[in-house]
Amino acid sequence: MIRSTNIRPNRRLPGLAPVLAATILLGLGADSLKAQRPYPPEMERTTSEVYRTVGDVELRMYFCNPEDHSADDQRPAIVFFFGGGWRAGSPQQFLPHCRYLAERGMVAAVADYRVASRHGVTAHECVEDAKSAVRWLRANADRLGVDANRIAAGGGSAGGHLAAATATLPGHDPDPDGVSPVPNALVLFNPATVLAPVDGDPLPTEEELERFAALEERFGAPPESMSPFHHLRAGLPPTILFHGQADETVPHSTADRFCRGLRDHKNRCDFVSYHDQGHGFFNFGRGEDGENRNKWYDDTVSRMDGFLYSLEWLDPKPNPDGTPGERLTWQESLSRALGSSAKGLPRTEEELQEFVKTLGNREGEKDDDPAPPDGGQTDPDGDL
Repeated sequence: MIRSTNIRPNRRLPGLAPVLAATILLGLGADSLKAQRPYPPEMERTTSEVYRTVGDVELRMYFCNPEDHSADDQRPAIVFFFGGGWRAGSPQQFLPHCRYLAERGMVAAVADYRVASRHGVTAHECVEDAKSAVRWLRANADRLGVDANRIAAGGGSAGGHLAAATATLPGHDPDPDGVSPVPNALVLFNPATVLAPVDGDPLPTEEELERFAALEERFGAPPESMSPFHHLRAGLPPTILFHGQADETVPHSTADRFCRGLRDHKNRCDFVSYHDQGHGFFNFGRGEDGENRNKWYDDTVSRMDGFLYSLEWLDPKPNPDGTPGERLTWQESLSRALGSSAKGLPRTEEELQEFVKTLGNREGEKDDDPAPPDGGQTDPDGDL
């Protein structure tokens, strides 16, 4: 996978307390939603189906299928949810990711869902739509050529929240007796995951409490019921999470807390932290023209590929000469990545988590390292 000196995996930096996350999210107004993609979406080279109808609103899922895909296949699949603060946004955001994964052999889709600016809904209804999307994909797996036990949910910012919500939140489900809406893996890009005060943190100020009350109105539900962090438990899907340390919309500290919480419950969480990157840094088209164009999109996609490969959802990438690649165990892959330093490698998943934590702690001790060069960060577009 692509390596970069701009990345500081698993490093805890000083910053905003997680309890303040919701106050920042609330402060994101409609006027700050910049560079919105067109809607209805222009989704070239996709097929689509209606996955849910609410009143006169038909919600569609847009598919990128592998070449020669058929209904007899049992492909792994992923459904993405776009960002936009539960207020706006377009499925186009994750079309590049879908095309990439389709070329790698997955059924990749992005789901439209209701948002405040177009449908007058709260975030509660957004979660309902997201759960319906995963459920519909699983219920129609045989017809779509999908393995019902290898379905991932992904998304960015508010869309990352929705993906995490399908795995963690009880309730907010229009069909609680239906097929399970819980995905088998999560791919999260600067997701909003800590949306209510956390026990043990400093008490919120009166101003913060007022903001939390206003957030409840925006959510259409108590904030704690909408907060993935507050519903962590054992048995949750393996997760990869990407976040920029300079994110001023969703604090980096909340991503760190969410991932550590998953690990505390013995769940897998691969946390990739990007130095000096702001909100939405991972989107296709970001970066200055030239070699930095799409630098972080390429990097995050490569690491997403490695994560899905580790689940054995993707085949090895072909060798440069076109011959089939060799499938490695995670121990072999780690050994090759570390080279001569690969002594005393872990032999189990628990040992691996401790080993990776040790590496992260060593990285975090280098506080006197000079800051890496700017990675071509552009101004955050404000899309949550």
